[in-house]
Amino acid sequence: MNLNILSRRLQTMKANTVNSIMLHVLIALTPATVFGVFIFGWPALFLFVVTVGSAALFEAICLKLSGKPVSPALKDGSALVTGWLLVMSLPPWAPWWIGVLGSALAIVVGKQVFGGLGQNIFNPAMVARVALLVSFPLEMTTWPKPGAIVFMSNPGFLESLGISFSGVAIPDAYTSATLLGAIKTGFTLGYTVKEALENSNIGWAGALFGWSTGSLGETSALLIGLGGAWLLIKRVITWHVPLSLLASVALLSTIFSSLDAEHYVGPLIHLTSGALLLVAFFIATDYVTSPSSPTGQIIFGAGCGALIYAIRTWGAFPEGAGFAVLLMNSLTPLLDHYFRPRIYGRDHRGRPLELPEKAE
Repeated sequence: MNLNILSRRLQTMKANTVNSIMLHVLIALTPATVFGVFIFGWPALFLFVVTVGSAALFEAICLKLSGKPVSPALKDGSALVTGWLLVMSLPPWAPWWIGVLGSALAIVVGKQVFGGLGQNIFNPAMVARVALLVSFPLEMTTWPKPGAIVFMSNPGFLESLGISFSGVAIPDAYTSATLLGAIKTGFTLGYTVKEALENSNIGWAGALFGWSTGSLGETSALLIGLGGAWLLIKRVITWHVPLSLLASVALLSTIFSSLDAEHYVGPLIHLTSGALLLVAFFIATDYVTSPSSPTGQIIFGAGCGALIYAIRTWGAFPEGAGFAVLLMNSLTPLLDHYFRPRIYGRDHRGRPLELPEKAE
């Protein structure tokens, strides 16, 4: 075997340990997270610490109750990643108990009930996100306006403690609708796309660079995209799911907006707003809950994209990322059954290849 090829394979094997995978995911999430905390202030930081910390705590409790060693499992970073992804999908000023309850749902119900790491059927963070959205719609749809700490437009430290831990109501002056939420509301009032965008005061450029209302994972599409590029460069993920998901949304939004631009949002808005990029690079690419074959991954990603577009356009919720991922997670076993990776020495149906007879 060529030494260069062997070297690359060894590097890939080394890079694909659980610890290194989780570390690369955390590195990729850090820029968008730091920026989100910067523009949303102390309540976002409090929620981040509580959610990630409680995810690690629930992981330790479950491992202890099941008689498994706690330290090795906590050190692999999977609970940290689950809590981190969850908080990236929550309103930045959600009360502390939303983060704790979400972590419990993600770790206990979404992960440990199925047997722990590598056994879960559904993405744990999205299980928690959807359950919280259905159960607590008010807390999960109250969005603060972005206001950098340096401009003093966010609440101070003591006021933030009250918002996060004492149940102090968020003043209306601090809240605003997300871009997708404003468009959905505008449609119900009979506005066109142009009128809805004008009333929202947010465009695709604001969503791209991050000065927009939303969760930590919705603020800066640019930083989330750069994080996804990091995962691709480090070969933590492959291109199949992200590209097929984004292409599916772009294609559908282009087709419908070209047919009726007054009532269907164009691809720039769809691709830069909401949790689309977070899902494409960090959630839909989950090794456990997505198909293992390239063909299956492409179908999986395209299905996620189509469902996200359908829910955004015709559904009751302005964002459909969590629902789309869970629905496609349920189809992963079926996709793995019909689109299996070919084993070396066997055909796509698993039958041994016929070896040519040796010439005498």
